[in-house]
Amino acid sequence: MDDVVKTCPFSSLETVKTVERPSRDEAEAAVRTLLRWAGDNPDREGLQDTPRRVVKAYEEFFSGYRESADEVLSKVFEEVEGYDDLVLVRDIPFTSHCEHHVVPFVGKTHIAYYPAGGVVGLSKLARLVEIFARRLQTQEAMTAQIAAAIDEALAPRGVAVMVEAEHMCMSMRGVMKQGSSTVTMQFSGVFREDPAEQAHFYTLLRGAR
Repeated sequence: MDDVVKTCPFSSLETVKTVERPSRDEAEAAVRTLLRWAGDNPDREGLQDTPRRVVKAYEEFFSGYRESADEVLSKVFEEVEGYDDLVLVRDIPFTSHCEHHVVPFVGKTHIAYYPAGGVVGLSKLARLVEIFARRLQTQEAMTAQIAAAIDEALAPRGVAVMVEAEHMCMSMRGVMKQGSSTVTMQFSGVFREDPAEQAHFYTLLRGAR
């Protein structure tokens, strides 16, 4: 059987634990149990294929466990005509799932870095967000993972990551507060050391609004 590799919330590379995946039949049986627990009959017509559909959906929702940030960021372009100023990719949309309630949180990620030895393709940053979003997550951990992956792969002079998201665990249940937004940030290098660089980052983001 395949294994699932769970990574440390504050590093893209450090492996904490490897767990054995159950079989597809076991996963579908678990969904049937939850349907019964919720009070419905998994054998009725509308739910007969639901366990199969849910397991298939989970393969897509959590495909990030089967992908590597190292591989996505492995191709670095060094011939950039001496460019060493800010690279910013903003408004990268994502959908993730809260590890506490397994319900979605949805938002956008903004990434900036100062190259030191090269740059990566812009689409690779969007792929990186997808890898970490498609795992059971907290927003705080996801923000830190994205920044750490860029730091480790590119060794840039600085990285800035901001994530803005609405959490369904707040809007669909519990306090039931629709429309509230959570913002998390992670800085390294010159962004951490120099408040003026943070202000520059914020200014560029506000200019996009």
